[in-house]
Amino acid sequence: MRYLAESFVLGALRRGRRVEQFLGPCGPVERPGVRHVEVRPRKTSYDVVLHTVEDVGHEGFMDLAEFPPLDPDDEANEFGRLLGTTEGPSAALALAERCTGAERDRWVNEGFAQDEYGDFVRAGRPWGASPDGRPWPDAPDA
Repeated sequence: MRYLAESFVLGALRRGRRVEQFLGPCGPVERPGVRHVEVRPRKTSYDVVLHTVEDVGHEGFMDLAEFPPLDPDDEANEFGRLLGTTEGPSAALALAERCTGAERDRWVNEGFAQDEYGDFVRAGRPWGASPDGRPWPDAPDA
């Protein structure tokens, strides 16, 4: 099972482990991108970071962390845009959901969002829904 139950997501965060979620395609057709969000534990808080990167991957290259930013002129967001910081892990998940459309039952351990991206690539980069048929999350304004 790829997705973490909420108790496992919260446990991972409390142990200092990141969790992430692949959010699907974005950007213009002529320069497609993909989005993913992560929750990063810090000593006494949790950061929620949105990554909007150029879709340059293929079957042999799926490391989202290596993809260039979708907007190369936006150096401030080159390593992700900090959406906010919270004191607790539940609040961080709620912030990520509110700001990005992330879904509570779609979180994975750090590094596994690229597996989601791989499914997306193998399915032909579907724009309307994820490879398992679920609609991509809406991107509310942060």
